[in-house]
Amino acid sequence: MDDVAAALERTIGELLAGRRPEASICPSEAARAVDPAGWRELMPEARAAAGRLADAGVVEVTQGGEVVDVGTARGPVRIRRPR
Repeated sequence: MDDVAAALERTIGELLAGRRPEASICPSEAARAVDPAGWRELMPEARAAAGRLADAGVVEVTQGGEVVDVGTARGPVRIRRPR
């Protein structure tokens, strides 16, 4: 795993830790925190980081409130703590 991937995973965890337990975040929030100027280019890696964390059971990726596989989901997703 490269530094950017590790930074994205760590940032996802930090952002969720700073929110209410039931809150979620957008992958773009992590991408913006890691690279405010180049966040758009980081979006595929931010989604991949969310997928790795979901596979490890650390987070859930949702779309429309339902848990989805970020690898196959199309469109906007959210990241939350497991419920």
